[in-house]
Amino acid sequence: MTSTSQQSKLSSWFWATRPFSLSASVAPVLVGSAFAASLKSMDWLLFALVLSGSMAIQIGTNLTDEYSDHRSSGGSGKFLAPHKVIQRRLLSERAVLAGMIGAFSYAVTAGLVIVALTGWPILAIGAMSVAAAFFYSGGPYPLGNLGLGEPVVFLFMGPLTVMGAFYAQVETFTWGSFWVSLPVAFIVTAILHCNNLRDVNEDREVSKRSIAMALGPTPSRWLYAGLLAAAYGTIVALAAIDVISPWGLAGLLPTPWAVGSVRMLLAADDRPAMNRVMVRSAKIHGWTGVTLAAGLLYATL
Repeated sequence: MTSTSQQSKLSSWFWATRPFSLSASVAPVLVGSAFAASLKSMDWLLFALVLSGSMAIQIGTNLTDEYSDHRSSGGSGKFLAPHKVIQRRLLSERAVLAGMIGAFSYAVTAGLVIVALTGWPILAIGAMSVAAAFFYSGGPYPLGNLGLGEPVVFLFMGPLTVMGAFYAQVETFTWGSFWVSLPVAFIVTAILHCNNLRDVNEDREVSKRSIAMALGPTPSRWLYAGLLAAAYGTIVALAAIDVISPWGLAGLLPTPWAVGSVRMLLAADDRPAMNRVMVRSAKIHGWTGVTLAAGLLYATL
């Protein structure tokens, strides 16, 4: 294989992982681990295992969506985003399936190591997360096709991942770890909701249901705005009632960017414009997770 073809193959796999979406798996781990640091010094091996395992589940989910979506429709009528690697004939169905199996296999392996080091609650969270990741797009009745996408993503990429990362460090659950997960959960749900709003017409053609389809365009745009407002409002409330340190208000730094994203969505009148809002929303999610976690960590110094 030539150097050029190797680079092309690596580029194809890079897009297949949907890198813009990986904030969904990174941000909750950062926040949960940083919140745990107020109770116990960080175990960096456990942090690395939780972070890489969470990312592997996200990548497996993305590859499952790519594989299942193409198998069900052949890519017909789909928005031709860069990550549509099968539709673009960059990777074969068989290769994507192998990648999906590999990602989930690593996630299970990392999870078992974490369980050996901390205890069975991580096994329960990990098993539910892998199952949800697969059945979101795969299986005979994909959850994402039944209008359950937003609730599933809110739960699994919010409270369960944040609290799982927290538990891996301190081996207990607290209400604080639940409350601090909510800003992360609200924004990751906004990303998916924006995606569903963009795809509402093509989803209708294949009988895929979503909250965006049920609400219609205008209410869906305002729901997106409400989810972002809830995220930053929750950060303020948590600092006000001493669940987090005032330094946690650093998580508000991306707020102006979020306001701009709402304005972009209200003005968006085609799928490429909505796609730009979705990618921007993923960046907002990532930076909110980073700044919130940084504030929580700084408070421990």
